[in-house]
Order: sequence, then C-alpha cells, then structure tokens
Amino acid sequence: MFFILSKLLDFVLSPTLWLMGLLLLAILLRHTRWSKWLLASAAGLGLVLTNGALVNEALLAWEMPPVRLQALGRHDAGILLTGITKGHKSPHDRVYVEQGADRLLHTLWLYRAGYIRKIIVSGGSGALGGTKHRTEAQELSTLLRLAGVPQGDILLETRSRNTRENALNTKDLLAQHPEIKSIVLVTSAFHERRALGCFRKVGLQPAVFPASFYSTDRELSLAYWLLPSDEAPRLWGVLVHEMVGYAAYWVRGYLE
Repeated sequence: MFFILSKLLDFVLSPTLWLMGLLLLAILLRHTRWSKWLLASAAGLGLVLTNGALVNEALLAWEMPPVRLQALGRHDAGILLTGITKGHKSPHDRVYVEQGADRLLHTLWLYRAGYIRKIIVSGGSGALGGTKHRTEAQELSTLLRLAGVPQGDILLETRSRNTRENALNTKDLLAQHPEIKSIVLVTSAFHERRALGCFRKVGLQPAVFPASFYSTDRELSLAYWLLPSDEAPRLWGVLVHEMVGYAAYWVRGYLE
C-alpha cells in the first residue's frame, strides 16, 4: 500500500498542478471576495515557479555536494541505484536512459579509474505492476557490459521497487560476498540524502558519490536572478517530490 500511495503522490505533489488549481478556483469563485486573493496567490506562485535562480538555490541547499575523486579513496564496490531508464518505450531491442544517466556514467568512471573493483546494480521495477521486459538492473548491466565491464565484476539486485528496498536487498546481497568490505553509494545528488539514510538504517556505511546534479553553479549576473525559466517548474516538482519522500521515509522510520 505504501508503494502505491507513493506513486499517487507523484501527481499530487506537482507545483504546476497547484498553480492550475489556484487559477481554476479563481475562475469558479470569480464573483466572491476570494477571487482577488486567489489570483494574487497564483501570480506569486507563478513568479516563484518560473524563477530559475530560486529553484537552483533550493537545489544547491538540498543536493549533497560533489565529491572530488581524490577524496573518495579506493573501495571494493560501487552501488549503482537504478531509476534512470524508460521501461515502456518500444522497440525493446535497446536501453533508453533518462536524465539520471550520470549515475551510470560516473559509476563507470569510478570503475575505469580504479576507485571501485566491482559494480552492484540495485533495482527491479519502480512501476506499478512491474515491467514486462527486463528489470532496470539488467538493462544497466547490459550497458556496462557494452562499455567493457566484465560480467564477473557486475553484481545484480533485481527485486527492489524503491530506495528502502534497495538498502535491504543490497544488504542481503553483500552478505553473500564477504570479500566486499567497503562500498560507495552512487545515485542522483538530490536523492543521495534519502538513499544514504536508508542504507545506514539497515547497518551499511557507504561512502557517497553524488551524480546527476540538477543544480548549477551560482552566478552573480542579473540574468541568473531575474530571467524566467521554463525548466524551473519541473525542477521544483523534482525537489518537492524528493523532500516529501524524505519526510515520509523519516516518519516510517526508514532513515538514520
């Protein structure tokens, strides 16, 4: 039930939906004293939602900062969390990767540069009803193999549907590989905070290597602060969804 509710929240937690709701209410209540208040609220929310600097500052505060390669050190394995492929796109003779592809590319970078010796890919299907074809872990494993990573250096965990299950199932997998003593958790920077909390809760203590940053470096120009952005509403949606997800996990006791 928690899994199903988390998916329904994806729709409810859209700031753009909130804006449309305010405008619709203003129309429906246009002959009442609430109309002007609703229109003013919609205008204010619209200004916030389209300001690229504001959402970037919020992302900079929420995302875990990048880790320099020299500061990471050497580890036995990197844990690559899935959630970056499209499972419902045809033809199914290839793998479709979304914006979070840096998770995969940076894990491959760590492997090729010798910072990790093995790659654990954790993730089944995060879709309601599962996937009709391959799990996400299997799809990313295919890409790693095409990039030259030997099959023996790839471990798959294919049952997880969410971050909590990533942690639990990865712990079970690691119990079968006592030679893996130090691990690095690779996921999107906005998601790293929740993922790390989940892994620590089950007794694992991974180093972190955030990837796929939504934020950019802060600028001092007027354009950065004043020009509206058509990408900003989507980024607000990503951030709000993750923050609510973090709060829900905290309430349920999934985080340390």
